[in-house]
Amino acid sequence: MPKTIQQSVTLPAPAVDLYRMYLDPQRHAAITGAPVRIGARPGAPFRAFNGALSGKMLLARPGRMIVQTWRSTGFGRNDIDSTLVLTFWPRGKSGRIRLVHVNVADRDARGVTEGWKKYYWKPWRTYLTKKRRAR
Repeated sequence: MPKTIQQSVTLPAPAVDLYRMYLDPQRHAAITGAPVRIGARPGAPFRAFNGALSGKMLLARPGRMIVQTWRSTGFGRNDIDSTLVLTFWPRGKSGRIRLVHVNVADRDARGVTEGWKKYYWKPWRTYLTKKRRAR
């Protein structure tokens, strides 16, 4: 049975900047260390980690919310696409990202749960910390 993953993270950058970084292919790639194809308009394709992740943009509310269809190569052929909702919230000088990831294939739920931490939250924090030191 598909799973729902919920996570939140506070990162040392304004929420609006975090939103822009996620949607900017160059900065997204700098964060994750892998090329990405992404766009804000509905229907824009999403592809990351050499095709290990794919989907399309459903909705982008500037500075506030991103909704995508999403699947990984860990999903089975008959598994439906999951839906990823990222919301961005101000938290002082930092920003908070709230993730709700619905209909994640049961067979890949553990990998996706850990993957967000390992491939997004941790490197994003490292990226922002290095960027701050460079100033």
